[in-house]
Amino acid sequence: MQLSQPLEERVILAVKKFAHSMHSSRNVVAEMTELVIATSALPLSNLNYWERLIRHEFSLALEKQVQPKWKIWSKPLQILTWIDLMSWDGYRREKVLRTLSGAVPNRFFFALVLRRLNDWVPEVRKAAREALPLIAQASDSAHIVDALTVTFVHWNSWKRMDGLDRKALLDILFQTDIAQAFKIKILQAISGPTASILAQIGRTSVLDTHLSEIAKHARQPSVRAKSYRSLFEGKMTWFEGRKWEWTDVRYCEGRFKPIISKRDLTIVSPLLETLKAASIDSSAMVRRVAAEILIRDLDALGGESLSLANLFAADRSHSVAERGRFALKQLGVH
Repeated sequence: MQLSQPLEERVILAVKKFAHSMHSSRNVVAEMTELVIATSALPLSNLNYWERLIRHEFSLALEKQVQPKWKIWSKPLQILTWIDLMSWDGYRREKVLRTLSGAVPNRFFFALVLRRLNDWVPEVRKAAREALPLIAQASDSAHIVDALTVTFVHWNSWKRMDGLDRKALLDILFQTDIAQAFKIKILQAISGPTASILAQIGRTSVLDTHLSEIAKHARQPSVRAKSYRSLFEGKMTWFEGRKWEWTDVRYCEGRFKPIISKRDLTIVSPLLETLKAASIDSSAMVRRVAAEILIRDLDALGGESLSLANLFAADRSHSVAERGRFALKQLGVH
């Protein structure tokens, strides 16, 4: 992956200046400002790289600091700051989580708090689980939503994360400002794995009452299709991960099988009204979902079935028209 060299240089310089402030008489909090500005521009999609880089550069810079002769017997400075979330020392990572419970300075540092839920030290994961609600309540919802968006894309690969850690993360979605910010982000997103993110949020009921609005007004067709299907089926489904399944043990052959989980929605959507809205959507992806539901519920829709079947049969999309013709055939219309 090609990284922006000037951006990397700014981060390294900011880290070195911050490390220098740890051994000076100046205000350490004030010195962190430049580091916060530099990390605010970092892409969260490559967080592992940036965390390793900053940890390495910070440790290196601290080692290079010249200790004054008159302080040779003094103990190392024990000030804890957000950068200690990346410390090599598990005790220090745990301690900073139990000490700093205020607002995170930017989305990068909130993403680091989330990553500690997958830490290799159990005590650090426990500290992150307990600190997360307090930090989330005090932090800017925009920082939280940005960090969670990236986390939802990758967290199925977090093998150390257990059920309690996952619940702690999902519980912060119920904060009103965070739920609202996520709804707006999902509605306005024009690219990216937004439908998958909606599915992961669907582990909770936080967006159930907004699904109809998302289905009608989200900018991404895949998001509208996902929302409509959830409303039609009365449940939300999401990708949980993969497990190995043997197909022939004698020849050591097998495959990874996707694990799909589901949850019943807390709302009931009117079938006919929702189907009519989906049938005139601008995307063939959404209309195809509607046509599938029509075939499933031909008997339940009564006299409306024929008009909807004719509408789909005349659709400009071949896949939608094919389903419409099949519905007409099922109705006995040739």
